[in-house]
Amino acid sequence: MPLVFIGIPLLAVILLNLGPRHWISKQAAFYTALVVAVLQMAFAVYVGLAVRGGSVSNIRFIEKLSIDLFSAVALFTIGLIALVSLLVSKDSLNNSKFSFFNLILLIITGMNGVVMVTDVFSLYVFVEAVSAASFVLIAINKQSGELEGAFKYYMLSAIATILMLSGIGLLFLCAGGTSFEAVSACVLAQSGQLSVGLIAAFILFTAGLLVKSGVVPFHTWVPDAYSAAPAPVSVLLSGIVTKISGVYVLIRVFRDVFLNNPAVGNVLFALGLLSVIIGALAAIGQDDLKRMLAYSSISQIGYIMLGVATGSPLGFIGAVFHFFNHATFKSLLFVDAAAIETQTGTRSMAHMGGLAKWMPVTGVSSIVAFLSTAGIPPLSGFWSKLLIVIAVWQVSAQLAIVALAASIFTLTYFLIMQKKVFFGNPTEETAQVQESGKEIVIAEVLLTAINVITGLLFPFLLIYLHSIGML
Repeated sequence: MPLVFIGIPLLAVILLNLGPRHWISKQAAFYTALVVAVLQMAFAVYVGLAVRGGSVSNIRFIEKLSIDLFSAVALFTIGLIALVSLLVSKDSLNNSKFSFFNLILLIITGMNGVVMVTDVFSLYVFVEAVSAASFVLIAINKQSGELEGAFKYYMLSAIATILMLSGIGLLFLCAGGTSFEAVSACVLAQSGQLSVGLIAAFILFTAGLLVKSGVVPFHTWVPDAYSAAPAPVSVLLSGIVTKISGVYVLIRVFRDVFLNNPAVGNVLFALGLLSVIIGALAAIGQDDLKRMLAYSSISQIGYIMLGVATGSPLGFIGAVFHFFNHATFKSLLFVDAAAIETQTGTRSMAHMGGLAKWMPVTGVSSIVAFLSTAGIPPLSGFWSKLLIVIAVWQVSAQLAIVALAASIFTLTYFLIMQKKVFFGNPTEETAQVQESGKEIVIAEVLLTAINVITGLLFPFLLIYLHSIGML
């Protein structure tokens, strides 16, 4: 099953577009994409069990594709968030445009390629495929706000492209190739003192990835793109796209190519801490619900960066599972935002209130999601944050205390949101609203269950990871 993760979504795109558009209904396109997402999750679980030894026993399919335990987690997450995005699209995307399903399948293909590839240039190609599909998805309804958000995303993505390509060019000149093995061998050979060319290549390539990740100070496109995009696209962008095209690549390259270089780690520490604090503070002052969640995403990605920056196995495990947890609880919050916007017609929290009475499923799921985001036990977000804070403490107690204290800001802006949206006095826009359609409710229940169950079972997962030598 080497090319299953790329072949199945591509085959689905081809089948959906073989004949005239009217031959395939939007309903058929929806269920085709839904089946692909479910199959992806099933295959990812199968492959994850097959590589139970982690990175020591990778499955290498062809020269430039490989899967380890981290890849399997990412592949499962891609399928899960794509499934949720599709469910949300049924209620909130202009009767689900046919092109949306094609783009979803293409973006799944691109993200799967990013996850499995072991060559820096091929990695860049798949990242750009994801960026191109994301740009179109943000502006899919051609509304002015969407076009503005898409333009900002496009411009900063173009800058990231230039930086990454420049870095790849320098890597090729220094290492004589662009495969992970060739570049890491070059780094290892120069471990005493890296050449100027290699240092410049690292700086350029890492800067491009930081733009894609949306971390401070490269975050300016994130609030506009997340808030302007249609609801299912916001779920997809916040839940998985930014993390795969930016954060995942950064983790993979830092670990497998840069070999946990301390200089790069120090930069990631600084930017991670800035993202944690600035993202949380910016979220406190927002009235637009989706913009608040966008700034919250920037803050949570900062925690992932901190885990990666430690360079330790514990920090890596914490970063990987916060990667997964953030995908689930942040997607859940954006699904809740989609439900609220669909029913009230507004994203302004000043015009909401008392929704817990009329939308109980959305209200309960939002509480679970924000408690998980804030790192409250026993939910999933608590465990990954705990591992990251412990790993950071082993490097610097002061940094760990600051990272832990930033959770107070997270609690602050979510308590403000809960009061304004669910427990305040009802307004004209929120009086007598109803719960969202069944597809959105299914997505809310699914993601809520994952956050609770993952949190309850996490200690057993740690025991398993210890037994296979990953901790």
